[in-house]
Amino acid sequence: MPSARFWLAVADRGRKMEAIAKAKNVKISSQKAKLVMDLIRGLKYGQARELLRFTNKRAAGLIYKVLESARANAEQLAQQDNVLVDVDELWVKACYADTGTTKFRRRVRPAPMGRAYRERRHYSHLTVVVSTEKQAAGKTQGKKETAVEVAG
Repeated sequence: MPSARFWLAVADRGRKMEAIAKAKNVKISSQKAKLVMDLIRGLKYGQARELLRFTNKRAAGLIYKVLESARANAEQLAQQDNVLVDVDELWVKACYADTGTTKFRRRVRPAPMGRAYRERRHYSHLTVVVSTEKQAAGKTQGKKETAVEVAG
């Protein structure tokens, strides 16, 4: 696995703290990583961590490492600012996978009408943002509430 570079950013407004972790040029397509990222968006840190541990996708292990780095970044920021941050209070505020570089391999695949396409290696940039502030009602919570209102 290529070494991932992790970056750190802070937005300290009052008592709200935000930490960002990025892994660049990870060997997985962004489409496959987005499937797993959608599962953890808006969850508490502990819930997201357990969900990633038991998700049977290759991207889950890579995203797990970025999530752990974001937690460590939040703890370090809190230590620098002399603020106490509880890990159980962290939320996954945002997470996304951007497309990285695409490298063409020297292998070819047959294509229609006698042509050939070259194979491509897909890389992506994974980003996870954790925050101490609780997010407003997420996508799944809003759907549940509307379903209860319609049924009731």
